[in-house]
Amino acid sequence: MSKLLSVLIAAAFAFVSAGSFAASHGGAMKDDKKMEKKEEKKEMKAEKKEEKKEMKAEKKEEKKEMKAEKKEEKKADKK
Repeated sequence: MSKLLSVLIAAAFAFVSAGSFAASHGGAMKDDKKMEKKEEKKEMKAEKKEEKKEMKAEKKEEKKEMKAEKKEEKKADKK
């Protein structure tokens, strides 16, 4: 019985140490090229978002101008 207990404890220690070793190497750095590509993609996405924001802002201003022109036309029609 004592040998079985000793074997179980040794197996548990082996399992834990192997698990910690694998966990410590699981987050290793990837290739530089892959990392650069990811960064480039992020930059491109950020640029596209900026462009979309600018386009939306331009469209809003155009709509405001159109509304202002319509109001002026209605005022002119009433006079």
